[in-house]
Amino acid sequence: MSQHRDDEPVLAERDEAGRDDTRATRGSGARSADRRSRRELVAWRNAIFTIFFLSGLSLASWVARLPAIRSDVDLSTQGVGLVILSGSIASILGLIAAPWLMARFGTRLGMTGVLVTVAVGLVLVGIGGSIAPSVPLIVIGLAMFGFGNGAVDVMMNVEGAEAERELGKTVMPLMHAFFSFGTVAGAGLAVAASAIELSVSVHLVIIAALIAVTVIVAVRFVPVREELGDDPHTDAPRDPWTVRLKRSLRVWADVRLLLIGVVMLGMSFAEGSANDWLAIAVVDGHDFDETAGAAMFTVFTIAITGARVVGGPFIDRFGRVAMLQAMSIIGVAGLALFIFSSEPWMLIVGTLMWGIGCSLAFPVGMSAAADVPDRADAAARVSAVAMIGYCAFLVGPPLIGFLGEQFGILNGLILLLGLMAVAGLAAPAAREQSGPRARSTRAR
Repeated sequence: MSQHRDDEPVLAERDEAGRDDTRATRGSGARSADRRSRRELVAWRNAIFTIFFLSGLSLASWVARLPAIRSDVDLSTQGVGLVILSGSIASILGLIAAPWLMARFGTRLGMTGVLVTVAVGLVLVGIGGSIAPSVPLIVIGLAMFGFGNGAVDVMMNVEGAEAERELGKTVMPLMHAFFSFGTVAGAGLAVAASAIELSVSVHLVIIAALIAVTVIVAVRFVPVREELGDDPHTDAPRDPWTVRLKRSLRVWADVRLLLIGVVMLGMSFAEGSANDWLAIAVVDGHDFDETAGAAMFTVFTIAITGARVVGGPFIDRFGRVAMLQAMSIIGVAGLALFIFSSEPWMLIVGTLMWGIGCSLAFPVGMSAAADVPDRADAAARVSAVAMIGYCAFLVGPPLIGFLGEQFGILNGLILLLGLMAVAGLAAPAAREQSGPRARSTRAR
């Protein structure tokens, strides 16, 4: 663990007002940002980039080899759905458990532990999917995999929000872009493994080892913060578990937090539905071939990833509320183009706008949820909005499928227009509560 000296420089670009506001809102046990050098802050940020990348890598590695696992184990389509359900349920449990794990073990040990759990889960899935075909072993592995990924999702977003506060500029969208980079890398490696006929077990063991080793190295650059239980040498008494439980539950009574959840619900619903139904809508709804459907989905993924890469400076320039409202308008207009137009170029433009519109709500919502004076509450708040967002990802695709069966897939997508519009109306809840922009807003 690196030691901090009193004479280390702070970021040159952070103005005096921002420093005062940041110090005023940080928990009493936290190390001051004034004592972290530029080099330490950048290393911290890069470590969280790495955690996001590893989470995406793990997810794509498993999903891309699912057809091979299905064949080796001889699973039916319904069986595949039930196996996936075990991982989904476990991921929700991970989201719920994450605040307690952070309070009990700290973020360094917490992120290491849950990503190692992900790695062990991948190994079990690999063994159960090829070496010793076994559905129960796959289910156990996916349960560990889902729990670890759900928990690390909260932890890395809490850490990302903290790094963002101390850096003094928006980096959360770029962090989520690194998750997308991880999925691209995982999918590419899976294609290569399949092409050279590398068994599922060997492939997933290699990925698991890479994840375990990399997270152990990366977390060394995450600073300790006593208010989240990171420092084992602090003499401060730890809150009893009943107090931590009450803290986790009381956030659900915060109307502002619930409105942030509405923003994430609407946009996550639109993003998750696109992931599952966009290509099918191109084929079944617009009567194009499967190649066109795959190409249109690629356009969507490029749009959402690209917007997250470049979105941070725009948020810093215009603020969270203005950007979320603009994204809502762009998303609604793009989806309307996609649903109601028939010209190929209009479908492409609509898909681009749909992806851009969905891109920033999840990372901005995480930042807004963590933007509170009591840093010990940040984990519980991020966990709460993450559950709302993930419920949208889980519930959205089946609901769109039901509507599509009854009314046609394009008509089923009309629901997303209303949800994205509601997300835009709820955007003021994400207004900055700390930092120079909050100060200037209060002054007006």
